[in-house]
Amino acid sequence: MQRAVSLVAPLGFLRPALPAALSRSLSCAQDKLRRTPLYDFHLAHGGRMVAFAGWSLPVQYRDSHVDSHLHTRRHCSLFDVSHMLQTKIFGCDRVKLMESLVVGDIAELKPNQGTLSLFTNEAGGILDDLIVTNTAEGYLYVVSNAGCWDKDLVLMQDKVRELQNGGSDVGLEVVDNALLALQDFSARSWGSPHGNGSAAKPRGEIGRAGSPGQSAPGSRLVSLWK
Repeated sequence: MQRAVSLVAPLGFLRPALPAALSRSLSCAQDKLRRTPLYDFHLAHGGRMVAFAGWSLPVQYRDSHVDSHLHTRRHCSLFDVSHMLQTKIFGCDRVKLMESLVVGDIAELKPNQGTLSLFTNEAGGILDDLIVTNTAEGYLYVVSNAGCWDKDLVLMQDKVRELQNGGSDVGLEVVDNALLALQDFSARSWGSPHGNGSAAKPRGEIGRAGSPGQSAPGSRLVSLWK
């Protein structure tokens, strides 16, 4: 069966027409934004680029939002989510660190199994949602929202320092990989791409958790996307 894949923007709102002067200001701002390895590909395929969390991302392609939505629900769509915060948690006490920050049983994750979870504060309030994958390479792979990049990173870094000061073996590394996510249900009929079984899709940036995903160096991403 032929695989039907649509290129769909990660954000779900329409951008109204802007005055020429304001459009020029936004164009200048775009020059200062970070770009994913697929930036040129998005432009070449009619992606309408907007600023989001310090990145230049496509809000829409040539198709209408309704057509894109229906294609995703009826077939599947591939999303560029390289803007999201990706971190590795390593060391013998990596599970201890994550279970001190999130809800869920991280210790029971099988190799290359991931779970949707929540960062919480000391009172149990929700700070952000994320996906944690227990990789077969001996580290936890964590993906959280780009809009919460700074606070999520500080939260993890502070806990790493706290545990290290107490003698725990734990460390953190920010990953600068490209990241793709595949959605929707029909994608399951022909399997997941190789790589982490849980995609980086907390909140509404590209949908809900549960679709397969794959991280890759930027040099490989365009060929993988095609």
